[in-house]
Amino acid sequence: MLRKLLRARLRPYAALVGLVLGLQLVATVASLWLPTLNADIIDFGIARGDTGYIWRVGAVMLAASAVQAAAQIAAVWGAARVSMGVGRDLRSAVFDRVLSFSSRELGEFGAPTLITRSTNDVQQVQMLTFMSLVMLVAAPITGVGGVIMAVRQDAGLSWLIVVGVAVLLTGVGLVIRAMVPLFRAQQTRLDAVNRVLREQISGIRVVRAFTREEDERARFRRTNTELTDVGLRVGDLMAMMFPFVMLVMNLSSVGVIWFGAQRIDAGEMQVGSLTAYISYLIQILMSIMMATMVATMIPRASVSAERIGAVLGTTTSVVAPTAPVAVGDVRGVVEVRSAGFTYPGAEAPVLHDITFTARPGTTTAVVGGTGSGKTTLLRLLPRLADVSGGQILVDGVDVRDLAPADLWSRVGLVPQRPYLFSGTVASNLRFGNPEATDAQLWEALRVAQAEDFVRAFPEGLEHAVAQGGTNVSGGQRQRLCIARALVAGPEIYLFDDSFSALDLATDARLRAALRPLTRQATVITVAQRVSTIIDADQIVVLDQGRVVGVGTHDELVRGNDTYAEIVRSQEAVAV
Repeated sequence: MLRKLLRARLRPYAALVGLVLGLQLVATVASLWLPTLNADIIDFGIARGDTGYIWRVGAVMLAASAVQAAAQIAAVWGAARVSMGVGRDLRSAVFDRVLSFSSRELGEFGAPTLITRSTNDVQQVQMLTFMSLVMLVAAPITGVGGVIMAVRQDAGLSWLIVVGVAVLLTGVGLVIRAMVPLFRAQQTRLDAVNRVLREQISGIRVVRAFTREEDERARFRRTNTELTDVGLRVGDLMAMMFPFVMLVMNLSSVGVIWFGAQRIDAGEMQVGSLTAYISYLIQILMSIMMATMVATMIPRASVSAERIGAVLGTTTSVVAPTAPVAVGDVRGVVEVRSAGFTYPGAEAPVLHDITFTARPGTTTAVVGGTGSGKTTLLRLLPRLADVSGGQILVDGVDVRDLAPADLWSRVGLVPQRPYLFSGTVASNLRFGNPEATDAQLWEALRVAQAEDFVRAFPEGLEHAVAQGGTNVSGGQRQRLCIARALVAGPEIYLFDDSFSALDLATDARLRAALRPLTRQATVITVAQRVSTIIDADQIVVLDQGRVVGVGTHDELVRGNDTYAEIVRSQEAVAV
């Protein structure tokens, strides 16, 4: 997966990658030439007392060093550009794919792991790309070139290179093999830490309300310790590897000096050649060590690439039509025909044979007990999930045949759990209509019964909103989300229990203010309180995922046992 991912993502940077490879070749050739020049100075300059030769060859060495430095700097610059571009493209690809997911795919992955995959996992692949272009590319050139240059100096010591390289590769290979499962476990446990931390931050009020701070600290400590333990085991392996590499390098250098001295004494080798041979041996082993450093990153990057590939390889279950039906006259008629829905892996459907019609200028309420499928039904209308059977039509067209953008532009959804983005009140309200004027924002706030508390903010519409809207109350957050839907001005409004955090008086004022604004729109609302939907034009009663009654409040109270029971239970609570 890592090879496939890099091949696809490096293709746009092929020219820059080629330039980096060329620069690395120039820098490596220059570095390999230097020991030979140094040997010539020793054997033909110093040994013979030829000062002019020393100056001439010394100048060539300085020029070669300058070329090497310039080429290396340029290569690192190019490698940084390529790796940063690959990281940017990967993050964008993961982000775009996640945005296309339906609630089914989001539930399968979960928010913590998606965050880790788009940040830490991408960073691992990005870092491997950089290190490969800087070090791994130069390593084989240095290794092969060093062997050739060393053999040119003296072929009799070649067996030392063979032994040193074989021992080094064997030891490093065993260490890397042990690292692969540890890196996989490390990424999984990093997901767990992100999940626990996210839960604790989001649920801090619940934690404090039930005085569970110590239990949550213990839970985080356990998860954090598990991640630390894996990291320590990886660190132990890396701590063993580098001393091993240095030991092999030093023993190889001692061997060259020992046996090289004997060859010099026998007149089979010159002092300058021995000096150059030691330099080439160190360069060869250093190239292996550089490759080793990058090789230790490959297992973790491979695991990260698999995790990224899993996201990029997952297609949404809500597929856009290849030939979408063009939007005709927009009226907002919603027809639900024998619709059913089953969650993946579930033994039984959540919804069975749901049928009703909601028309413009009317309000359709959906009520039922907990778990009856109210929210699931509302999620099917804007295609947050697709029906398992039957149809949902908007203006006579199956929603699966509409372009997603066309469908979503006609629907204004206020979710069960209101969510605000970090920014300001104005930026949140303009989420559905970036061109909305301040006057339109204030009008939406007035209707949503949010004008008073927004005007009370010193900054007004520019009041800062924290992520998730955590710096406003639940009722205020709910009203701001209703105002956001009103600013969008869709043909279909979906209110998913959107008035639950409001007191009865505010609820009544808000519904009264909504009527003129939504007179030409289709309104479908899910509610728990009967008082919220008592004036609805039609009420759809759900029980265990089935429609057990459709009618007005008065009709259902007289003729529907399920609805009558809901009404009696709330009257009893009120008393």
